[in-house]
Amino acid sequence: MGVRSVRVISGSAKGRPLKAVPGTGTRPTTDKVKEALFSMIGPYFDGGEALDLFAGSGGLGIEALSRGIERAVFVDSDRKAVETVRDNAKAAKVEGAAEIYRNEAMLALKALAKRGRTFDLVFLDPPYRMKDVPDYLLYMEEHGMLRDGATAVAEHEASHAYPEAFGGFALRRRADYGDTAVSIYSFQKEMES
Repeated sequence: MGVRSVRVISGSAKGRPLKAVPGTGTRPTTDKVKEALFSMIGPYFDGGEALDLFAGSGGLGIEALSRGIERAVFVDSDRKAVETVRDNAKAAKVEGAAEIYRNEAMLALKALAKRGRTFDLVFLDPPYRMKDVPDYLLYMEEHGMLRDGATAVAEHEASHAYPEAFGGFALRRRADYGDTAVSIYSFQKEMES
């Protein structure tokens, strides 16, 4: 079984190949899905900070950096994934804008919240057996980790549907690509009364 080639699609690192994580634990987002996804949320950014929470090979966060996001935090609990993100960030020449942590997702969020980190763009591509994307986003909302107007992107099994709204999040768009679906949420801070 050949590894699908994945590359940076657009921006400063356009065309640079990205390694997949060795072993079978992760499925890199295909170029087709990535291209469609960024045309829905960007396609380019004027600065801002991104969080790639189940980073895998780091393809989504690196694509965001290539397209103008200023800084990105990458989190994965797998040692090989973290090494792959480091290699890919270097290959794409964005390592100076990347913070890479090996940690479980919720522990990483707690550590980032303590440091007062806030994000404009959040990618969540957890293993498909996990169906708790809203829990992570609500935690981020509760701890003031999202800027007003932030975008959250969840990649999940096409057979699963996340709610259309929860907390300050509203589903902006859902798109299906075979077995994979992408749900894109917009975040609005609740007005103080």
